[in-house]
Amino acid sequence: MVLNKPVGWIVTKAKTAKNTPVIEEWLKKFKYPLANNEDLRRGIVHRIDKETSGLILIAKTQISLEKLQQEFKNREVEKEYLALVHGKLFPKEGIIQAPLGRLPWNRKRFGILPGGRESQTNYKVNGYYKKGKEILSFVTMFPKSGRTHQIRVHLKYITHPIVSDTFYAGRKISRGDRLWCPRLFLHAARISFTHPVSKARMEFILRLPKELQEVVSKLAKED
Repeated sequence: MVLNKPVGWIVTKAKTAKNTPVIEEWLKKFKYPLANNEDLRRGIVHRIDKETSGLILIAKTQISLEKLQQEFKNREVEKEYLALVHGKLFPKEGIIQAPLGRLPWNRKRFGILPGGRESQTNYKVNGYYKKGKEILSFVTMFPKSGRTHQIRVHLKYITHPIVSDTFYAGRKISRGDRLWCPRLFLHAARISFTHPVSKARMEFILRLPKELQEVVSKLAKED
């Protein structure tokens, strides 16, 4: 199954996430071989953040789950995310390579750490916008590894944090962002993988959610 995860939902159960809708729990309503298998998280192949919307894969059988997870491990799955970031990101195409790890002084957050896990994110700028005196960049991100918070941390690392990122943009900036952008501007827009049974190459594409389209429509295009 391919799901369009709404913003505000978490993918797997967590003790810290109370009164929050959970994809793993929601999947119980369906009838497929892994629907009641809690050890295999009902077939969830990968995760995206609570405040990120977009595409995730659910495997219906254990064989399919193992094959899809192997595809992710071998970096054969192509993923694209859309993001609006602070500043004029230049050059228009590039590669961010920096090791990621959980911060020892704040276990909920991640950062660039010596000895962290090797991580790579490619990017391409789709266009520039103006908000008051600030330039913003609308970008497509191509994560080549799948670390937690990878895109968010990599963009902060190159001093172009995502708009409305309360974790990594800084308290003052994110508070200001929330006045005109109601959520983290990050959307899992495309995924391509090899079907575990038919071996056909599959591709799914999602447009920006309405609330993010409205944010962009109110910005002035910058040449």
